[in-house]
Amino acid sequence: MTSLSEMSVADRYRSAADTFTDRVHGTRDWDAPTPVVEWRARDVVAHLTTWLPALVSSGSPVTFEPVPSADEDPVGAWEQTDAHVRGLLEDPATETITFAHDHIGELPLPAMLDQFFTSDVVFHTWDLARATGQDDRLDEDFIAGALDGMTAQAEMIRASGQFGDEQPVPPDASVQDRLLAFIGRDPRWTPPA
Repeated sequence: MTSLSEMSVADRYRSAADTFTDRVHGTRDWDAPTPVVEWRARDVVAHLTTWLPALVSSGSPVTFEPVPSADEDPVGAWEQTDAHVRGLLEDPATETITFAHDHIGELPLPAMLDQFFTSDVVFHTWDLARATGQDDRLDEDFIAGALDGMTAQAEMIRASGQFGDEQPVPPDASVQDRLLAFIGRDPRWTPPA
């Protein structure tokens, strides 16, 4: 199986989104608590389906069609957002769109989607899977690369306020556990009994 880190931007997104979609379809309790203290399972979907459209429209001429509320229809909210992102990445015209943002700088829209959204989909796959008792293993090569890149920018990442405090893990922790701890998750978290 090809690692996410070896794929094209569009293929990497599709693979990450396919895994997340599988966890969405496997969720039976949308009110299940998650490793993010203030979130329920549906809030994981709400996060992914609200921040990206706002970010994209803040730095490019692209706007997303409205999707259902994740409170009412988390499956529909995710599927429609996912379809829009896939459509963007499959359209050659998207390559010519520049995304420009005060905090991110300028880069081609597909690169922004890859750097910010695909990674977020991968990370939040663990949240949803762990909350709902599904397979929570992530692509190890991708996670290793993400951890290297994020630790190199640790000060900026912490200042962004987008991640929780780094959690302690033992020296022999797996790459996945170290990445989760870095972004503020307790890799040992399990749903309350």
